[in-house]
Amino acid sequence: MRLLVVSDSHGSKDELLDLSEMYKSSVDAMIHCGDSELSADDPALSSYLIVRGNCDMDARLPDDLVEKVDDHTIMVTHGHHYGIKMSLMKLRYRAEEVGAQFVFFGHSHSLGAEWINGTLFLNPGSILLPRGRSERTYALVDTEDQEINVTFLTHDHVVLDELTQTFS
Repeated sequence: MRLLVVSDSHGSKDELLDLSEMYKSSVDAMIHCGDSELSADDPALSSYLIVRGNCDMDARLPDDLVEKVDDHTIMVTHGHHYGIKMSLMKLRYRAEEVGAQFVFFGHSHSLGAEWINGTLFLNPGSILLPRGRSERTYALVDTEDQEINVTFLTHDHVVLDELTQTFS
């Protein structure tokens, strides 16, 4: 399985359209973790599984998504309802309730990946307004056999080698 994960684009359509064009035929799903600030029917979002962030006004966007992708259960949320800036505890409990093996979220604009009790928790950072780093980022998640590889890339598709992680 291969997933593209992006978040916090805050009205910027160009990056989303660029990612869609670049990856639409090479990933199993494209995920947006909220704060697009676009309407649910905006063409820039048409390729994405997307949730509603705290800056999104369109109530047609769901707060959370739980989807099966290639026999894996993924949960997508923005994170503000789970207090992710303080702790991943509430999010972890929710992931356990829905049986998620992958949890994708945004909100903090800070990238990171963590393996907790057999579940990958990933924040791709922000494709527009990063915090903690200068690079605007997104992530690719690849599964192969029993390994999960997480690669963070800049908005202009440069791999951040020092942040690449493998979980098993």
